[in-house]
Amino acid sequence: MCLIALSWKQHPRYRLALIANRDEAHDRPAAPAGVDPVDPALYGGRDLLAGGSWLMASTRGRLAAVTNVRAGAAEGPMPRSRGALVREFVADDGSVDALAGLAPEAAGFGRFNMLAFDGRRLAFASNYPQFRTYDVTPGLHAMSNGDFDAPWPKSGHATRALEHWLASAAALDGQAGDEALAPLFDALADTTPSPDDTLPDTGVGLPLERLLSPPFVRGERYGTRCSSIVLIEEARVTFVEQSFGPNGLRLGRTRASFDIG
Repeated sequence: MCLIALSWKQHPRYRLALIANRDEAHDRPAAPAGVDPVDPALYGGRDLLAGGSWLMASTRGRLAAVTNVRAGAAEGPMPRSRGALVREFVADDGSVDALAGLAPEAAGFGRFNMLAFDGRRLAFASNYPQFRTYDVTPGLHAMSNGDFDAPWPKSGHATRALEHWLASAAALDGQAGDEALAPLFDALADTTPSPDDTLPDTGVGLPLERLLSPPFVRGERYGTRCSSIVLIEEARVTFVEQSFGPNGLRLGRTRASFDIG
């Protein structure tokens, strides 16, 4: 993923509400959100090149998501894909305390930011510029390709949209159909570039910062591949994902709602 906004312990219905965009090369093979073919307790998208996932939940009420960290030149080949972190955490049954165990091997993954929810606690972990992990405090947060809660324009746009939706009658009533979720998908589809004086400096140059500044990145070879909404209640998970092709071409939408057992 390259943009995630979330609400944690701030809503009477949803313990955790998350909206996200995944930006990636359009020719990288991936499967849209669905039941994992090896472990049917897992649900999410799958990277068919290196394995793993960018966002995944489970029938045990677990969730994990990952973004890369943008810091200058592209990374060289890494022995393990950061997507493996997502699948391995969701498939496990340990608490977020297990993230601390990544410290010795964290440098062997591509630069990552990670969110992990064990059903009770939500935690953040990253291996850049050095490994660290801590529990996320209740509230509205955003995670993109910089520091956790870095005030990037698109992060603020996404968190404001999520906050507004959570205050709506649709959210309070538990409505999660296409019409009810449309404001969230509309916010994630925003292609408006941010003003130059608000852009971060991640070492990739101003033209690329501009290109990557909207919530939705539209491009022929690289861009937003999917927009996702995950709503976790006390005993139920709703997971809706819209897929896109080159230049923002709308593809299929997947939807699942399952009880936490």
